[in-house]
Amino acid sequence: MEKEYLELTDLSALLKEGIEDMFPGLVWVRAEISGLSRKQNGHCYLDLSQSGRGGVIAKVRGTIWATRWNYIDMYFKSITGSSLDVGMEVLVRAQVNYHPVYGLSLNIDEVDPEFTMGAAERQKRQTIARLEDEGLMDIQKGLSLPALPYSLAIISAPGAAGLGDFLHHLLDNEYGFVFDIQLFEALMQGDQAADSMIIALEQIESGEKEYDAVLIMRGGGSELDLACFDDYDLAAAIARCPIPVFTAIGHDKDYHVADMVACSFVKTPTALADLFLDCFVAEDQRVSSLENRLRLAFSGRFSAISSRLDLLWKGVVMAADGRISEANHHLDLLEAKISSSDPRRILEKGYVLALDGRGVKMTSASAVRKGDAFQVMFADGTVRGTVTEVDINKD
Repeated sequence: MEKEYLELTDLSALLKEGIEDMFPGLVWVRAEISGLSRKQNGHCYLDLSQSGRGGVIAKVRGTIWATRWNYIDMYFKSITGSSLDVGMEVLVRAQVNYHPVYGLSLNIDEVDPEFTMGAAERQKRQTIARLEDEGLMDIQKGLSLPALPYSLAIISAPGAAGLGDFLHHLLDNEYGFVFDIQLFEALMQGDQAADSMIIALEQIESGEKEYDAVLIMRGGGSELDLACFDDYDLAAAIARCPIPVFTAIGHDKDYHVADMVACSFVKTPTALADLFLDCFVAEDQRVSSLENRLRLAFSGRFSAISSRLDLLWKGVVMAADGRISEANHHLDLLEAKISSSDPRRILEKGYVLALDGRGVKMTSASAVRKGDAFQVMFADGTVRGTVTEVDINKD
């Protein structure tokens, strides 16, 4: 029997009629932008998809015609600070369309920026909750810098203005402090940025060189530009890094998950440079304080020793003066004694001194013989003679 069939064109016509009857007006559709392409004619073509546990579970093409693109883009950017981009979760208003050749598509005439902002915030809260459940939020807080953090690994985009500000402020510092800087290049925005920074962290951790700190920095940008810093995998990699990680991302109002899990964070790259300069200034002041304390201690000790030496010297001088006075007194006594024993003084008192012929003092008559020569000394002269007779006393 001949089978009944439909021509493909007839089937396509039926599908088109059925779909357009089912969706006669505009509908709001939630999806993720998995692909985006701007054409020279001004049209924008998107790949919209939805993922499940097994991967992509639905996918459809989307089109924003040139007549609507400028309005949609400008309005979306005014709210979010960024243009539509791959990886964003969006809520679009579209006309469902079926084309016999190109199949199902959505002709988009509106994109809700508030939904995209809200979706990013919801995802951020989920990421924070997961990190807290896994105990990763405070691991970095237990790490500390050495007193002089000299060797620094920087993760940033080469040529970025924020990086330039940081290097100028740090390396051209007024104190002349020197640092060892190594740049690890990475994407700092877009759907590949988180993976790029994770790779840089892995390179730092696995390298032979040891670093005192890892610095992740990026200048200002829109909230969606900075959404990569709320990525779970990046935050987990930072938390598990064995080296203290410091972040300087965005503006004063920005506070990302990467900031939360880091050892510490500041608002700008210049402030990050100041953080490390302050470490050196504090250590320099501490050393100067120790130097002053040592100088004062040595000065006080020297003064004490000098005072003690002065006292010792005075004691020596006083003791010497006493010994000299005592010696002088003793000499005076000796002199007086010698003076009183001077034979001339005895002779002046009327006494005489008998000497033998050799001039030796005669002390006994029994030692003298008749005919011996003798001398008799008086105060005013000497008499010489010969012994004619010796009389010995008889008791």
